[in-house]
Amino acid sequence: MGDVVSTHLDDARRQHISEKTRTILTEFLHFYEDQYGVALFNSMRHEIEGTGAPQAQLLWRKVPLDERIIFSGNLFQYQEDSKKWRNRFSLVPHNYGLVLYENKVAYERQVPPRSVINSAGYKILTSVDQYLELVGNSLPGTTPKSGSAPILKCPTQFPLILWHPYARHYYFCMMTEAEQDKWQAVLQDCVRHCNNGIPEESKVEGPAFTDAIRMYRQSKELYGTWEMLCGNEVQILSNLVMEELGPELKAELAPRLKGKPQERQRQWIQISDAVYRIVYEQAKAQFEAVLSKLQLARPAMEAVIRTDMDQVITSKEHLASKIRAFILPKAEVCVRNHVQPYIPSILEALMVPTSQGFTEVRDVFFKEVTDMNLNVINEGGIDKLGEYMEKLSQLAYHPLKMQSCYEKMEPLRLDGLQQRFDVSSTSVFKQRAQIHMREQMDNAVYTFETLLHQELGKGPTKEELCKSIQRILERVLKKYDYDSSTVRKRFFREALLQITIPFLLKKLAPTCKSELPRFQELIFEDFASFILVENTYEEVVLQTVMKDILQAVKEAAVQRKHNLYRDSVVLHNSDPNLHLLAEGSPIDWGEEYGGSGGGSGDSGSPSARVPEAATISEKRRRAKQVVSVVQDEEAGLPLGAGSEPVSPASVDSVTELRGLLAQNLRAESPSPAAPLLNGAPVQESPQPAALPQASSPPASPLRQLPPGKAVDLEPPKPNDQETGEQVSSPGGRSPIHTTTEDSAGVQTEF
Repeated sequence: MGDVVSTHLDDARRQHISEKTRTILTEFLHFYEDQYGVALFNSMRHEIEGTGAPQAQLLWRKVPLDERIIFSGNLFQYQEDSKKWRNRFSLVPHNYGLVLYENKVAYERQVPPRSVINSAGYKILTSVDQYLELVGNSLPGTTPKSGSAPILKCPTQFPLILWHPYARHYYFCMMTEAEQDKWQAVLQDCVRHCNNGIPEESKVEGPAFTDAIRMYRQSKELYGTWEMLCGNEVQILSNLVMEELGPELKAELAPRLKGKPQERQRQWIQISDAVYRIVYEQAKAQFEAVLSKLQLARPAMEAVIRTDMDQVITSKEHLASKIRAFILPKAEVCVRNHVQPYIPSILEALMVPTSQGFTEVRDVFFKEVTDMNLNVINEGGIDKLGEYMEKLSQLAYHPLKMQSCYEKMEPLRLDGLQQRFDVSSTSVFKQRAQIHMREQMDNAVYTFETLLHQELGKGPTKEELCKSIQRILERVLKKYDYDSSTVRKRFFREALLQITIPFLLKKLAPTCKSELPRFQELIFEDFASFILVENTYEEVVLQTVMKDILQAVKEAAVQRKHNLYRDSVVLHNSDPNLHLLAEGSPIDWGEEYGGSGGGSGDSGSPSARVPEAATISEKRRRAKQVVSVVQDEEAGLPLGAGSEPVSPASVDSVTELRGLLAQNLRAESPSPAAPLLNGAPVQESPQPAALPQASSPPASPLRQLPPGKAVDLEPPKPNDQETGEQVSSPGGRSPIHTTTEDSAGVQTEF
């Protein structure tokens, strides 16, 4: 690889790449500086005026579930340097960076990982043919002849390939289809999380950045959604530069690549990755320098805004009225002829899969809580509650259990409308809806936790506890129905605006954009940092179509076809005591309800794993770290030896679940022979210490290490600012437990 890169990226070409990158970034950062003042003013105005949005009925988790391992297991990775497939021990921590170790032993010995992958911007491919098609399209004229060896050969029929248009590609494979499905769900969760790299709590820097990206691309006549608006700010900037720099380099270097088509494809992937890394480092340095300058200037800007808020608002409204008078007739005609007829069909295409997904979230939550309630009846009562609730608290971050919800968004299509409205891909809407689903699931779970914790303070019996769980579940579901309706309606409005506004701006640009500079004289010089003509113009355009969008969403709610509340149904502070409960400290179920500890039969309890001499703070720290949200069932290779057994008592019907729960509550001695196993390990007779591990895997994918097996390990903390692959340093990591079973990290070659 080094020879290929050094040959085609000599010092002169690297200097050209650096200068081109600096030019693009400098132009963009001018937009960013302009948008920063506007975003700061909007943020401070919002704090003062508010929006009057409906208050959420569900609580939200203020302290995130950190120090958890989302998934861990073995998979094969293709090593490009040795051209061999190697078995790797892999895990996904709570920040969703895929971490690859040499093997399980290296992980246990705290050896630094071989690589940490930030998957923002990647696509998950499940077939080599898909990959070869994308690679062929990325470098035209290199399609191999029929029968020739492809660029990649997979030793099994179950590959997983991480493809990026600019950065390095990663190749994995599994032994079974079941294992491929598991890892695909996990990696898709990683991509979904990493793509959403700009934190929503950033009320100034985030909106300023995304608006600057939109303004910059519109200045290049690029309207519509952008598929590579994913990752953190530096990754997005790198994609922005590569969008312009990539075709230029490709036209210059492609004719100079030597060898067969497959070899030229491989060379181009290596060159593109090297250029991407150069651009990334330069973008990081320039962006951080400008951001530091703006943050230093922010206090002075805030002082001006606080002093002159009324004057700034008056000046902006005066400017908006002048722009409105100029463009309103043209905009209304454009909306009436080119947008209004298509709003219902766009909305219907969005509503069907989204509503199905949120309904699935509700069903999964209901089933998990009901199964837990049955397990409380059938097994340990309050003594096992801590274990069950530890697992339930992580439901929203369980890739496999949430997969059925996320899959509902996959059929989303805008057939015939994508080309008309220049929507490059629907993936941006799919992922946004899926993120909302995860947030609503976590809100429902956290609200259930809070209410149940309050109920436990009354010291209920097992029968009283089960009735309380059912009552709390129904109470939370009512709140979920209201909040999910609010979230979906907001999502529909935002999606419709995201589709139609760029289309309108593009239609109006030939007749309106050239006239905008004359409105600059209406802005006082002192307020020029907080009022921009271009932003005000877009707000006016938005207002012309907003009434049609609001009306369409309102009519959809009236039909009650997709279980939406009408706009007239507003619940303001309907449960104030509930929100007061959320002000308390986070609930540690393993610490408070993890059992008496010390008994060998209570290995599922986090407290049972802590030495008796440990302090209370040490117990609390370790209890939070010991549970892995999802655990790969197979200890060694082959990776997918068998599927998980299905509990014979499990049922899907909500009615049957309620009937089964009532039946168990009426029973005098509820101890069925085959209890529901969701969230509860099977109580088996003790096994001799010398016997090998049982061949049948436990029913639940959430497993615990047996006492004495827990090993203090240091998880890598993938840097969210990193791109591609990074080799971590051995220091600076806090200890953590994982529940992955011991397995020899066998090096395997194909």
